[in-house]
Amino acid sequence: MTTAATGRSDRRISPVFVGLLAVTAVTGWAVWSGFAAQPGLAVFLFVTAAWIVSLCLHEYAHARTALHSGDISVGAKGYLTLNPLKYTHALLSVVLPVVFLIMGGIGLPGGAVFIERGRIRGRWRQSLISAAGPLTNVLFAVVCTAPFWLHALDGVPALFRFSLALLALLQVTASILNFLPVPGLDGYGVIEPWLPLGVKRQVEPFAPFGLLAVFAILGIPSVGAVFFDAIDAVLRGLGIDDLHQACGWELYRFWRPAPELCLSQ
Repeated sequence: MTTAATGRSDRRISPVFVGLLAVTAVTGWAVWSGFAAQPGLAVFLFVTAAWIVSLCLHEYAHARTALHSGDISVGAKGYLTLNPLKYTHALLSVVLPVVFLIMGGIGLPGGAVFIERGRIRGRWRQSLISAAGPLTNVLFAVVCTAPFWLHALDGVPALFRFSLALLALLQVTASILNFLPVPGLDGYGVIEPWLPLGVKRQVEPFAPFGLLAVFAILGIPSVGAVFFDAIDAVLRGLGIDDLHQACGWELYRFWRPAPELCLSQ
């Protein structure tokens, strides 16, 4: 068990994360101003960079909450630097979510900060550590959708609105998937401390396959339709219509010609 205390250097923001923020800011400006020669490429870079930033903050929320709950080892592991390369499974936390985004525009939950649960004091803290990550996605969803439900879109360029709509779709999807009480996902981590020991031991072997099982079930047409209808209902309730969702996704796929409707707004 790691015993090193968290020092100031362990909390210093990583240059990798600063670079991600810079890419997000520059490409966001390019989308807003229409400066980019290829609007779709600018949307792709902006949404991808912003998505990775949200993944980093998701994992940071887990780690920071664990630190204040008793696990002082998270600093020595580099989890407080917001550097995605420090995660236990960088492939799972960053690469796969980006690949799924490119393939289908779905917010795949990542997860790769190892918390020493034996250090955590109390079941409520255990649950809060698991909930902290997806609650970060919820906060991102609120921020991305705020211009829509506040009716503050005057002066916001269409390309930027479409980008925000796609980011909102990703965050809402990630929030819902993460909160599912399925072994291996954060939702199960929220309820796990309250389960009988026997149940936890029986479920534990299935945790590595929880996410795969979720996607297999969503692959059933009738189940997938219900899930994505629920996502659409949430986004509509937040003021994002089908046009914004569709154009955000079509522009993101810059390697394909975007519909003229999305470029002429």
